[in-house]
Amino acid sequence: MNPLSGTILVVDDDPDIREVLRDRLESLGYQVLSASNGREGLELLEKQSPQLLLLDIEMPDMNGLEVLKEIRRRENDVTVVMITAYGTIERAVQAMKQGAYDFISKPFEPDHIALTVQKALEREKLKRGVEILSEEMCERHHLVVGKSAKMDEAIDTAKKSANSKATVLLLGESGTGKEIFARAIHNWGVRRREAFIAINCVGLSKELLESELFGHEKGAFTGAHQLKKGKMELAHGGTVSLDEAGDISPDLQTKLLRFLQEREFERVGGTKPIRVDVRIIAATNRDLDGAVREGRFREDLYHRLNVIPIALSPLRERKDDIAALAHFFMQRFSLEAKKSFTGISREAQEKLLAYDWPGNVRELANVIERAIVLGQGPKITPSDLSPRISSAESISRPDSLAYREAMDASKRELIRRALSRTQGNRAAAAKLLGLQRTYLSRLIKSLRID
Repeated sequence: MNPLSGTILVVDDDPDIREVLRDRLESLGYQVLSASNGREGLELLEKQSPQLLLLDIEMPDMNGLEVLKEIRRRENDVTVVMITAYGTIERAVQAMKQGAYDFISKPFEPDHIALTVQKALEREKLKRGVEILSEEMCERHHLVVGKSAKMDEAIDTAKKSANSKATVLLLGESGTGKEIFARAIHNWGVRRREAFIAINCVGLSKELLESELFGHEKGAFTGAHQLKKGKMELAHGGTVSLDEAGDISPDLQTKLLRFLQEREFERVGGTKPIRVDVRIIAATNRDLDGAVREGRFREDLYHRLNVIPIALSPLRERKDDIAALAHFFMQRFSLEAKKSFTGISREAQEKLLAYDWPGNVRELANVIERAIVLGQGPKITPSDLSPRISSAESISRPDSLAYREAMDASKRELIRRALSRTQGNRAAAAKLLGLQRTYLSRLIKSLRID
């Protein structure tokens, strides 16, 4: 049996041609359907969903080009190979311009038929694989972002903006899933079949990041031995995600602003403007409002990026998502580890809900993966969780503590959250809490907060 065996539909008004093709293709291990005219072929195409269509150009009533046009009008993307006779090669080329994959000529050569069909089915198999992967990625990203009211609001905004060219700014702490969310926006939109390229803007020098974004000409700097296209150029027609955009250096902010205004740039060392169609999704865990006030981030660039802001809440503020996400990760990692976990025990779920999740969704994924790898199943139990999770106790139950201990625990929780939201900036945390900075510093010291 041919490893690419599948169903092939032959549409030809000549019964002898249909018989010759059926005998040859069945000998190669394929299942063959046949139709004597275009309308019958269209009906079989809808009912049987063959992997390949062999379509004669010259047929009465409805010729091959008309059938091909109708197939595409119905948005059926089956791979089509045209059957031509002497004198119709020009029409076969016309058919290829309209979406046909290839053509075979009468009289047939058996080896040529076999090779053409094999290549066409290889293309079909690859195309279907890409579609399945794309669907799986879309579904995965939809599941990961969560189901709480806050996430429902964020998803609704993202889906409404997905088909536009407007720049999206994703705001949220580290680990809240900003890159996954950016990919989901790309996959929900009209650009989903084009490139999605993510660039992490933190940790790269200004020169290296500029080259990554815009490319460079040969000889632009020491070590530039050949021309390099940047990510903006490579993503033409698609999406570029700028992760941690708040860390871009001031000099590069200017060049990025110009690109957002004009949608064109020059490579490093170049003088020729390059124009591209790219949708930008920026993400940051920085307080850009504060950075603008302090002069560390250009206000005009901030407004260019902040066309559609979407705030991704930390996991501790959307407890409703924890159970759903934990079960999703359990299923995913169980499959990868080839283990049969069926659920999460009530006691383990209580521990997951009691924990504060400073690492957000990323930390939750790591915790569940560890539990799957080390646990025995069939359910995740508290003993499968890491010690910091299994020892977590909710501060909403102060009856188990003395009054002073309960108050100190509450203060620690509030201060830790404020410091987390402000990336450790004590002045900003004090303002958030309505305290003097000096008083907050004394509290941090007395409560022994790291």
